[in-house]
Amino acid sequence: MGAADVIPGVSGGTIAFITGIYDELIESIKAIDITAVRLLLSFQFAAFWKKINGNFLICVLAGIVTSIFSLANLMTYLLANHPISIWSFFFGLILVSSPLILRDIKKWNFVTVLSFIIGIVVAYAITVLSPTETPNNLFFIFFCGALAICAMILPGISGAFILLLIGKYEYIITALITLNFPVIIVFVLGCFIGLVGFSHVLSWVLKNYRFPTLAVLAGFMIGSLNKVWPWKNVIGFRLDHNGVQVPAFDKSVWPGQFEGDPHLFHAILFAALGVFLVVAIEKTATYLKSKN
Repeated sequence: MGAADVIPGVSGGTIAFITGIYDELIESIKAIDITAVRLLLSFQFAAFWKKINGNFLICVLAGIVTSIFSLANLMTYLLANHPISIWSFFFGLILVSSPLILRDIKKWNFVTVLSFIIGIVVAYAITVLSPTETPNNLFFIFFCGALAICAMILPGISGAFILLLIGKYEYIITALITLNFPVIIVFVLGCFIGLVGFSHVLSWVLKNYRFPTLAVLAGFMIGSLNKVWPWKNVIGFRLDHNGVQVPAFDKSVWPGQFEGDPHLFHAILFAALGVFLVVAIEKTATYLKSKN
């Protein structure tokens, strides 16, 4: 999940869904409420830990944090030097993930179909928005954390891409690499508050409108494929916070229209690897669940 969240266009929520931990993750986060805080403040640590499913949450959190800090530099390098291979890998991963979600929808009706279409349209619309310039003050960084984490927990909606749209992706990645602790702490605090609040909403809709919600989430994943399409031609530039010119606007094109070597063999190979990884993870998760 951490590796996915570093990539603009890929969602950690997608990985949670593939591995079969999505519902448990949402419910565990939702359990961090007033009652949990009271247990903690009254030093009932065992009861607090049990209520929030602490062992599960600490494993997931440790994996995410370790991955984000260890892979931030690597992902930045790979995107800069091997973009087609990386985007192809995630394209294959996301493409095969959506049917896994749709498979869980046992009853289709007009509302479910409409939800699926809305999910596709909304996600696609987000992928074609243009980045904007925003302030670097800590209050706005807090807001960015809260907004990005809500996107990160939704399959198909990338928190990293939301940060890119509001002009804070490079700023946050740089803060992680340079260990800018004031920015990191405020951003993480925003993530925590946003995640706990949004988990209640997500838990409620999954319980009361599960099939339409799954359809929306699957639609998000299909609509987000435009963002991870491997072949894009840059049609506009902007200045980042260091004053360096970077791509701002791009357009998805067919390999034959790509301005450069399309690396078609590598693209097919890495897309197939993404598909294989999803199938392997899903099969492993199913096997482990059956054992438990």
